[in-house]
Amino acid sequence: MSGRSMTVSLLAVLVLFIASNALFIIKETERGVLLRFGQVVTPNLEPGLHVKVPFVNNVRKFDGRVLTVDSTPERFFTQEQKALIVDSYAKFRVIDTAKYYTATNGDETRASALLSQRINDGLRNQVAARSIQEVVSGERDQLMAAINRELDVVARTELGVEMIDVRVKQIDLPQEVSESVYRRMNAEREKEARELRAQGQELAEGIRAAADREVTVIEANAYRDAQEIRGEGDAEATRIYADAFGQDPEFYSFTRSLRAYQESFQSSGDMILVKPDSEFFRYLKDSSGALKEPADAVN
Repeated sequence: MSGRSMTVSLLAVLVLFIASNALFIIKETERGVLLRFGQVVTPNLEPGLHVKVPFVNNVRKFDGRVLTVDSTPERFFTQEQKALIVDSYAKFRVIDTAKYYTATNGDETRASALLSQRINDGLRNQVAARSIQEVVSGERDQLMAAINRELDVVARTELGVEMIDVRVKQIDLPQEVSESVYRRMNAEREKEARELRAQGQELAEGIRAAADREVTVIEANAYRDAQEIRGEGDAEATRIYADAFGQDPEFYSFTRSLRAYQESFQSSGDMILVKPDSEFFRYLKDSSGALKEPADAVN
């Protein structure tokens, strides 16, 4: 290879090296600043191809997407001095690259730490102005909206980022308080359960008493109706007997005597002493029932 070819090759390599250091690309998902010896000369570089002076200018690129800062759980005190463990997170996005670079040196970890500190300060102030009921459920949405508004102003001014949202993930009681609260809640639930059981027992006794009373009334009414029906039947039977025997009184007297004989002499050892002229044996002497003068006593 001749000296001229070598020179051309070296010049080509030098041009490529300079070009590679002079050209840079900002992606759609990135934000960037152009520095000159560490000083910001062109903030908020737009996405696309850009040119810089090699060895003089430097480019710092940042993630332009929505980022998340996850704060560590912190202990805060409510208006009534009740301790709560609050775990939160926030969403932010870089909007002022020059301010962001100046405040954090382009370090996302440092930016997250600064935001986390400010989130905790905001939460501390908001929780201190509310009761535990308002923090947990009553005004939880209002609390997060207030923190987001206040933090967005501070973040834009100091860090050059936009606060998109601040959310509380979890609110817990401290461990030493949780046990006592759990025991108190358990005692309250047991008391409520005993009251409900007592009310149920009272209601059951009332239902049983009403059922027993109804059973007694039904049985009494049934017995009364049965006695009335039985009495009506006996009366009807007596009337029928009276009508039947009224047609032939002598036959009725005869059948009654036969029944009396049968009941009086049911066994061979039975014995009766009566006068011979007693009406008891009138039908034994005469089937017509006519009485005669007795001659001897009958055994």
